[in-house]
Amino acid sequence: MAGSRSSTRLMGLYILLFAPFFALGSATSQVPFLMWSSERLPPLASPTAGHIASYEQLSAYLTSAFSSGSHTVLLFLQDKLSKDDFTVFGGVFGNKEDSAFKNIEDAMQSSTSKVTLPALEWSGSFKMAALLQEKLGVSPVLVDADTLSHLTIKTSVSNLLLINLPYCSSLQKSCKEVLHENDEIIGKVLSSMKAKNIPYTAIYTGFQPSRVISETQISDQPVGRSLLQADGPEVKPPIMFNVSGGPCIMLWAQNLTVRLSPSSPWIDLAQDVPSLVGSLCNGSTSRLVLSYQSGFTLSFSMSKRFYSVSAREWFSLDAVELQYANLSASYIASRDIYAPAEYSFHCQSVANFGDILLHTNTTDRNSSQWRLNFIDFQIQGFGLANSTNFSYASDCASFFTPAIWMGLVTVLLTLLILVYGLHMIMQINTMDRFDDPKGPSISVPQSE
Repeated sequence: MAGSRSSTRLMGLYILLFAPFFALGSATSQVPFLMWSSERLPPLASPTAGHIASYEQLSAYLTSAFSSGSHTVLLFLQDKLSKDDFTVFGGVFGNKEDSAFKNIEDAMQSSTSKVTLPALEWSGSFKMAALLQEKLGVSPVLVDADTLSHLTIKTSVSNLLLINLPYCSSLQKSCKEVLHENDEIIGKVLSSMKAKNIPYTAIYTGFQPSRVISETQISDQPVGRSLLQADGPEVKPPIMFNVSGGPCIMLWAQNLTVRLSPSSPWIDLAQDVPSLVGSLCNGSTSRLVLSYQSGFTLSFSMSKRFYSVSAREWFSLDAVELQYANLSASYIASRDIYAPAEYSFHCQSVANFGDILLHTNTTDRNSSQWRLNFIDFQIQGFGLANSTNFSYASDCASFFTPAIWMGLVTVLLTLLILVYGLHMIMQINTMDRFDDPKGPSISVPQSE
């Protein structure tokens, strides 16, 4: 039961600390403020989600907290601190073992008097040490965990002990490691105060926020419902060769990249606008010629034939030819790139290396090192019927791949073995007569 109550209190602490962080509020710069004491603190109502406490509200509360008597205040002032540091590096969602603030969480949990301000308004003139000096009437004393054990503290007068803590400014350590080391320092200081049996009030906050969110003007935002989908990248139009006022050949590719040698860079021809001089098409053949200012010429030769087996016409990309600097290389593609005549052909990658669809048809040693790779390639040379859109695409990736067929055959074979085994088990006959030890034995005539 004690563990259950402890978990409940810890969960309540997390809700108090982190629930306001996810609310929509002002984007004013802010720092978190944690305060706990071994003595009695005046009550302070829990802030509502999204509320940002002002400097004046904090000043008024500290006045009521330190108005009478002497107090020993431990100010743990970190160079930078924001609420996001707790959500990113704290033991939220029950993951306490991975928290970078174990000692702070234990101190807040065990303290019967604590105050949490998840969002305290901050500005460049904000000075927490100066504010506490004004309320306590004493100057701050800079100490650390080692010197505090040898320091004599008089409880008859007020004391303001300042412990400066670094933030993630070193490239040698991660933010979580720095915050964990700061938490260990806080644990040592609190242990030293308990060992000396000195009542204290501890405050943990930041000198400035570690993350500053720019403020947006609500008036500039559109009012009413709107789609949240971002505008996608503009899709470039396909290359079209027109005859008699209508398109005859269409080609589209995200990239038409070529490389002349293993050490040379890839060149994307799709970024330039080509000339279509030399292109032609008729009822049975089509040829698309792309001439670029960079000196490259890329041509696609297609043909259409009737096949009696399928009783329909099919087109194939017979050859792809690349020319550059009086050198040329041709590639045969008809064995892999084909489709019904009224369809277009599409493939995610058409290349002459790797999964080859373009088979080299040349003996030139210089051009044998050329590499072609067409990304998201689609072409149609017949059956456009004056339409500016591609017809249904026949994709190079078949629906049933060899791996799928192998899996289906294996499963079918396993099922056949299982059914045969079950059939054999069902054919087993059991004996319908048994010997009775108290009666006569069963005699089986040998003559029958």
